Amino acid sequence: MNNLSIMQDNYDFSNDLKYLKLLRHRYRNIREASEEIINLQAVLNLPKGTEHFVSDIHGEYESFTHIMKNASGVIKSKIDGLFGNTICESERKSLATLVYYPNEKLRIVKSQCEDLDEWYNITLHRLVELCRVIGSKYTRSKVRKALPEGFDYIIDELLHAENIEVDKEKYYSEIIKTIIRIDRADEFIIALSNLIQRLAVDHLHIIGDIFDRGPGAAIVMDYIMKHHSLDIQWGNHDITWMGAAAGSAACMANVLRISARYDNIDTIEDAYGINIRPLTVFAMEVYDNDDCEKFLPKTVHTTKYSKSDAYIVAKIHKAITVIQFKLEGQLIMRHPEYKMDDRLLLDKIDFEKGVLNLNGKEYKLVDRNLPTVDPKNPYELTAQEQEVVERLRGAFAHSEKLQAHIKFLYSKGSIYNKYNSNLMFHGCIPMTKDGEFAETDVLGPKLKGKKFLDLAEQTARSGYFAKKGSEERERGNDFLWYLSFGPLSPLFGKNKMATFERYFTDDKELHKEVKNPYYKHIDNEETCIKIMLEFGLDPRQSHIINGHVPVKIKKGESPIKANGKLFVIDGGLSKAYQPETGIAGYTLIYNSHGLILASHEPFESRSKAIKEELDIHSTKTVLEKVSERKMVADTDIGKDIQEQISDLEMLLAAFRKGIVKETHKPQ
Repeated sequence: MNNLSIMQDNYDFSNDLKYLKLLRHRYRNIREASEEIINLQAVLNLPKGTEHFVSDIHGEYESFTHIMKNASGVIKSKIDGLFGNTICESERKSLATLVYYPNEKLRIVKSQCEDLDEWYNITLHRLVELCRVIGSKYTRSKVRKALPEGFDYIIDELLHAENIEVDKEKYYSEIIKTIIRIDRADEFIIALSNLIQRLAVDHLHIIGDIFDRGPGAAIVMDYIMKHHSLDIQWGNHDITWMGAAAGSAACMANVLRISARYDNIDTIEDAYGINIRPLTVFAMEVYDNDDCEKFLPKTVHTTKYSKSDAYIVAKIHKAITVIQFKLEGQLIMRHPEYKMDDRLLLDKIDFEKGVLNLNGKEYKLVDRNLPTVDPKNPYELTAQEQEVVERLRGAFAHSEKLQAHIKFLYSKGSIYNKYNSNLMFHGCIPMTKDGEFAETDVLGPKLKGKKFLDLAEQTARSGYFAKKGSEERERGNDFLWYLSFGPLSPLFGKNKMATFERYFTDDKELHKEVKNPYYKHIDNEETCIKIMLEFGLDPRQSHIINGHVPVKIKKGESPIKANGKLFVIDGGLSKAYQPETGIAGYTLIYNSHGLILASHEPFESRSKAIKEELDIHSTKTVLEKVSERKMVADTDIGKDIQEQISDLEMLLAAFRKGIVKETHKPQ
């Protein structure tokens, strides 16, 4: 006797009656409930979808979007597997480039190809075959939902032509000939290419740090906001932008400082429409006779400025840096529970000697020109500085695009996430030297591990969503800054941010930032098991996936820790880190066959990728291969589906016993 029969005979429906009547509004009768059970049961027996893990994008939009388009090599691997014995490598490269950049590649082909109709015919056949292979792990219903509007019917017919009763090849050929004859081949190729990209990855995980360093964080945000399925674990750089958008002046000053430091003010002004003229005018006036040599921008990407322009940026950079130190000092004094008095350094300056008095020693200042700092009250903003801060806060608050991006980060993001037995977070779980979870009372009660991260996320959300002017909003607003730079922040993971020391002293010892003990202990498998148990995961089948700390391959570091229990996938997508890491980032692929780590060489440019068909060269390492292919039933989504089936079976039994009345669509 099956479970449904038992339910019909013995089950007491009284406790679930209200819920079943609500469910009946969606599945009105035995036929509709039965059809959905059959459909869901079929989904459970499909291979699990491919998950794609990316970390520490840092505004490198060209590299990031290329990795998204090629799915870390998944699409090229499918092309090689499907056509490896029938077409040469150069043709396979061309096909891959067409899939990644269909609009641009079509323009090149049309300017060079002598027999365009023949090229269209061959290419459309290949794209249909590739699309069928990549979409084979999904139900026809799911593929239909992904089809581009306007071509949905025809693509559906082409992908499932094996089900028709006429000759398949003739059927294909006639449809494709018609598409070419009526001059719709370009649009069709673009639609198929976008569909292939869409189906190659079922779900995207971004393990933090979309913002800062590179030139295109706003472009990255626009791109991921269109993604069909993703989650984000906030990074320390993301949370700084979130704080700036929420109204934290200290976070805003940091955002502006880093934008000036990395030659990236365009993101502020052009992408987000934030007018920094008040800051520029103030900086030019206060530092008119100061060359601000120590504050010249790091031209990581290209030298956008003439020499005179670079010095203007340097003045802006210095002005906002001093404002930042003052604002942070005020915040630290407001929150003694943060235990960050070691970051109060303006009051440690001896202006007459030009030294920093710290820990009983004197350190010579390399820049002594601080005209806006009052030695008697060093953390007080001047009237001009206060006006600049208020005008900038208003500009951040009223940037529609920035606020839309930050709301998306809140809606799709979290400090940590558990998904298909993988625990993902950007930074660390704060730990003590002896490997225990570090206890902190920065939020009131003494908390550690998962409980601290849960309250930290709740407080970060109140900093943006709580009522303006409320104590809850102000507390959360300040805590967004702590999450960016606090010594026990799970997003930051260091004892301090030595910003002042790096700008104003040459002493390398003062520049050192000590990583949280977590980073030493994660080489130990027992530590990883302890973390997994803390978050309710089974250590036998779980992994931890981290970003934040670039893996320095050049120095012999490995992204694989604790016998494969933990993976660090920040390998230097940001150009600023590539000289140290020796590569251009890691990504992780988790498909039905197992886990694959991809290490990427630097991406030259979008234009070279299109014109010269230069893909990112990636080296793949199989981390874990399952003996039996993972199916949807083995995933978190599978568990949800099984619950839905159980509910529907209960509804079906209730229909059959007459406890819930069936309804039918009016004739």
